[in-house]
Amino acid sequence: MILFCVSRSTSSSERFPACQKAGNPICISGRLATLGWVKINGQGTVAKLAMRQPFVLFKGLTFQKLCLPGAFRPGDHHNKMLTATAPLPPLRSVKVLDQLRERIRYLHYSLPTEQAYVHWVRAFIRFHGVRHPATLGSSEVEAFLSWLANERKVSVSTHRQALAALLFFYGKVLCTDLPWLQEIGRPRPSRRLPVVLTPDEVVRILGFLEGEHRLFAQLLYGTGMRISEGLQLRVKDLDFDHGTIIVREGKGSKDRALMLPESLAPSLREQLSRARAWWLKDQAEGRSGVALPDALERKYPRAGHSWPWFWVFAQHTHSTDPRSGVVRRHHMYDQTFQRAFKRAVEQAGITKPATPHTLRHSFATALLRSGYDIRTVQDLLGHSDVSTTMIYTHVLKVGGAGVRSPLDALPPLTSER
Repeated sequence: MILFCVSRSTSSSERFPACQKAGNPICISGRLATLGWVKINGQGTVAKLAMRQPFVLFKGLTFQKLCLPGAFRPGDHHNKMLTATAPLPPLRSVKVLDQLRERIRYLHYSLPTEQAYVHWVRAFIRFHGVRHPATLGSSEVEAFLSWLANERKVSVSTHRQALAALLFFYGKVLCTDLPWLQEIGRPRPSRRLPVVLTPDEVVRILGFLEGEHRLFAQLLYGTGMRISEGLQLRVKDLDFDHGTIIVREGKGSKDRALMLPESLAPSLREQLSRARAWWLKDQAEGRSGVALPDALERKYPRAGHSWPWFWVFAQHTHSTDPRSGVVRRHHMYDQTFQRAFKRAVEQAGITKPATPHTLRHSFATALLRSGYDIRTVQDLLGHSDVSTTMIYTHVLKVGGAGVRSPLDALPPLTSER
């Protein structure tokens, strides 16, 4: 008989109640050691080195599958605070989606990731008639993913995001090891060349932007930072003396230093003056301070009220923090800038499918065209793998700076036949 008992408790006395009645545990450590399993306590518990599939073996082939809170898959790069064997706390929430939010916030995932994962898990549950996910298996997951691809016609990146949400939910929330979930086919990401604007096109777009939106677009093109990185800039991140901008907690939770364009220094100083006016207004009205990353708000409760932590591009109105429920001043909304940029592209008469992210592509291509080496561009963009940066070299191989078409080498055609 094989008995599976799932427990989120970290207490040994609470973890084995069902299996203690089955008999004394037997640890076949010799054979298990050759398979990559080790003994981890005196009761005969064995676990994979990666803490992925812990088991307790009992006489009569009765064993308990331990769902340790810290059962991380090797290579899980999202969690930047915990080690592979660190225990996760028991979930306090009762509702499934609240449990998902609780685990995401504990692991310090971003708000956009939380919103996306909650969306896909909710869609998965509704797709199967509001059945509890613990009762669903590989066929149900495959059916949902197939529906997304064939009926909803979602993109490859969206399809992969939905799968990532389900992997996280089953592995980190339900604490269920489902090998079949790891084996589900993943669509191969498409390899598309980035859209790149010419300097003339950038100037035309900037001409139809005004105020903070123009300055923000100039900053994206002049530094190559992502839109989220620009929006989250704090006053302390601008170093005019050294001509640098520090991007904090960029993609992959990495900090990096970027150049502060000399031509933008006066405009950025003016922007800080406008931001300080909003900060002084909030101080006078006794408003809550701005949101701080991770646990800094608990460690330094007054830091959010200080000027160095204030937003460079602050929203002109207050809004409710979606996680804490506190009414405070947020940074400029990305949707606001996205709409302004889209209008500017249309007014400039540009037919390319340009978005704010196109400014980042254009920055990288401009540096490579100017002769900067690929490693320098990689560091400025914050790419972990140089192969990601290499995509811009493909853009340079075509057009005026690349391979010449053989058609252009043909002699002029005459009208005679």
